[in-house]
Amino acid sequence: MLKFLKGVVGSGGGIKDLPYNIGEPYSTAWGGWAHFRGTSKDDNSPVSIFSYTGSNAQDARLAAARNGAKRLRVVRHPNVLAFLHSTEVENIDGGVAKPTIYLVTEPVMPLSEKIQELDLQGTQRNEYYAWGLNQIARAVSFLNNDCKLQYDWLVGTQFKSLELAKSDWTTIRKSPPWALDSWGLGCLIYELFSSAKLAKTEDLRNTSQIPKTLLPDYQKLLASAPVKRLNSAKLLENSEFFHNKLVETIQFMEILNLKDSVEKDVFFRKLPTLAEQLPRPIVTKKLLPLLSSALEFGSAAAPALNPLLKIGSWLSQDEFNVKVLPTVIKLFASTDRAIRVGLLQHIDSFGAGLSTQVVDEQIFSHIATGFADTSAFLRELTLKSMLLLAPKLSQRTITGSLLKHLSKLQVDEEPAIRTNTTILLGNIASHLNDATRKRVLINAFTVRALRDGFAPARVAGIMALMATAEYYDATEIATRILPHLVVLTVDSDSDVRTRAFQATEQFVQSLKDYYSKLQSGDPTAVAAPAANVASAGSLGLLGWAVGSLASKKSNDLSSAPAEITSGSTIMTASASQTAAPPSIATHTSAQPRFHVDEPATASPTSNDGWGDAQDQAFGNDDEDEKDGWGDMDLPAEPALALSRIRAAQQKPVTTQPKPVATSTSSPVKHISRPGVHRKG
Repeated sequence: MLKFLKGVVGSGGGIKDLPYNIGEPYSTAWGGWAHFRGTSKDDNSPVSIFSYTGSNAQDARLAAARNGAKRLRVVRHPNVLAFLHSTEVENIDGGVAKPTIYLVTEPVMPLSEKIQELDLQGTQRNEYYAWGLNQIARAVSFLNNDCKLQYDWLVGTQFKSLELAKSDWTTIRKSPPWALDSWGLGCLIYELFSSAKLAKTEDLRNTSQIPKTLLPDYQKLLASAPVKRLNSAKLLENSEFFHNKLVETIQFMEILNLKDSVEKDVFFRKLPTLAEQLPRPIVTKKLLPLLSSALEFGSAAAPALNPLLKIGSWLSQDEFNVKVLPTVIKLFASTDRAIRVGLLQHIDSFGAGLSTQVVDEQIFSHIATGFADTSAFLRELTLKSMLLLAPKLSQRTITGSLLKHLSKLQVDEEPAIRTNTTILLGNIASHLNDATRKRVLINAFTVRALRDGFAPARVAGIMALMATAEYYDATEIATRILPHLVVLTVDSDSDVRTRAFQATEQFVQSLKDYYSKLQSGDPTAVAAPAANVASAGSLGLLGWAVGSLASKKSNDLSSAPAEITSGSTIMTASASQTAAPPSIATHTSAQPRFHVDEPATASPTSNDGWGDAQDQAFGNDDEDEKDGWGDMDLPAEPALALSRIRAAQQKPVTTQPKPVATSTSSPVKHISRPGVHRKG
């Protein structure tokens, strides 16, 4: 045996083959054991390491320690420390070989230090004590009633029951299996509420600090006759002290699989408010992991998402990334539409912590299914989430996938979605590459948005043009933007006219300033001439145009979270906006209002997602170009358009002579345009 023990000791006196690092010791331990902090050599995860050193190989206490380590290896229970590893070595002390047992468990700390760290008071303190005693009583009940184990003599004299102190083994053998440990549980209750160590057995009679609801059971635990002592299992069943919000909440989560859907729904909808009333350290360390596990493995439905994220908001960013974010990432793959809605509604609370790799490779493909969902409410939530997620996407994902979806949403049947798509494009323009911006922005904002039958969509197009003005050169402004804006100065909607005049004036002024600098040789003239448009008060994150989709969610999403509320339909630009933001109608327009003196174009809702496409199609091998805007009915090439304008300017202006009336008595007078008559 000794030869074997020497084999596990390294030549330098270290512990051979122990896959854990031994750290600093705790200030207190129990029963001759030393308690150390420790970490795994594999992943640096925390553990607790206990050691017991015998005086010699025949030490009876050492034999009991070995037996305890052996028992712990095979005993598995939620309220018993989880065994991880054990080994035994010889340490040389003063020339004498002393065997030492090392026992590694899940991380724990002395109860006295934990109580001091939490510093709970009043009701929250008693609730925490009740929950802790509940866990201990369960463990003791399991060891006594199921395993038929008893504590023996490895306790201090002050903790020994009367029969054990007298070594009355006959009485002990006749006693029920829980008798000795019930006495020990009473000793623990005394120390817990008196906040002092038990010095002698007589101190147990001092019950002034014991809660009144626990006192009768405390006295039964310490009955002088072993057969009359209260079984720890009965303590949990009968004591009023253990019926409180914290204990009942955690117990509900622990048996969640046994609850029906109605019970779960009621519980999770009350949990965010209830969690505020419970000891926060216990909620974050105990309840939060239970919530994460329940959602991840399907025993909890969408209503559990709200309390998970609310409790997660109490954590630091680093803790949130470790304890909550992995579960959230997995939930994006859920087929439960209500869970997807909940994630998108709360994405502002966790989206910043998502890495670009996670968004691009793991999350986006799942979120993108919402772009084509039959629920308009989910389509709009998916769209809005891109304001936060699009900057984290690769250019390939943006051009190859995101823009395809946005192209279809810009001709969605819901006016608010069409409007918000335009707004999103304006907000993410800085994250597109130059070639994509050239191909997409002007087409999306003019050919589609400015021709939309929904007035707020036209307003959004104007605002988006102004917000992205820095990306357009002089030719694009003159030939592709201003012609569309000028038409809107006679729009039937006053908000559209106001914005159109503002944009037209600012774009024209930017051209004047640009050519003025160009003629004077100013080197800054090489920049985009419309950069000044942005500084004129229209740049900044464009506000969402929120439609009345939330009011229709009950029809589209019968299981959507109840806390969704309908907001007013408002579209705003930045706080520095010079013009007042227009209100947007909260109804789905039945008949589009077309612009004055402009032929009625086909409603965007009737398009197939590709706009006014020309006859030629995309190349089959170039998927990145198929985003829906590149082949629209574009105006003539800028150079050709300019040449036509110049040619028209050089044409002589001719006037036709006024015709002479053939009869003065005729009631009808002829004017210069044949076929048009006016009554005199």
